[in-house]
Amino acid sequence: MLRTMITATNTLGQLQNQIDTISNNIANSNTAGYKTKNATFSELLYQQYNNDQLDKTVRNSPVGIRYGVGAHLGQISTNFSQGSFQKTDRDLDLAFTKEKQYFNILMPDGENGTRTVYSRQGDFYVSPVENGRVMLVNGDGYAVADSNGNAITFPDNVENFNLSSEGSLLVNYPDGQTSTFELGITQLEKPQVMEHVSNTYIALPDNFNGMGYNQADILVDLQGAARTEVGMMNRALESSNVDISKEMTSLMQAQRSYQFSSRAISIGDQMLGLINGIR
Repeated sequence: MLRTMITATNTLGQLQNQIDTISNNIANSNTAGYKTKNATFSELLYQQYNNDQLDKTVRNSPVGIRYGVGAHLGQISTNFSQGSFQKTDRDLDLAFTKEKQYFNILMPDGENGTRTVYSRQGDFYVSPVENGRVMLVNGDGYAVADSNGNAITFPDNVENFNLSSEGSLLVNYPDGQTSTFELGITQLEKPQVMEHVSNTYIALPDNFNGMGYNQADILVDLQGAARTEVGMMNRALESSNVDISKEMTSLMQAQRSYQFSSRAISIGDQMLGLINGIR
């Protein structure tokens, strides 16, 4: 009975992680640029008991008894497929039309200042800084980087914004003047290597060299002649690629598996109680 309870407990914790992953997908179903996460399970090692050595019956199944010890969450992978587009008619709403391209975002990193993370969430705003200037930020207040890795700032007397075909932001002023800022855009050649930071943000893992990759193998900064590869549109946002019906089905399956494992623990406890009563 104790083995039954331990096996069920091993699986319960992993099922809770799967439920958390599904819940996070559902919570971010309306987050622009969010990519859904998929949890897959793997079996833990089996224990072989050769307890039928005297049984000479020819069987198709393996000899002995194999005891399983539960399952664990083998991998949480990200689905990087393109989401649908939602028209907003807002100047600072930008969306990529190609799957592997990401905005460069400067995220605060404690005592280290900032770190560059990557996101497809393109709902941008302006935030006042000092001396009558404003900074281009995303919905979470993080600075949007230009192609040189610097925050984008400009005077606050802005009339409107436009986007060039090469992914440059055109800031138009009432006097007819225009400032051009080349947005930092990175193309991920191996997105599966990237590390999930939070929400829509991913970053290079610290140990990517140990994986046998160079930085150039994983991502490419689209600068210079490579800007012609940029695919972007403004006055629109890329919706998340979360399939609500699929997530709800997965959630119900995970909950039923959780109930089954919980029931196994309850039955094991009842049987131990019966044994103690007999003694």
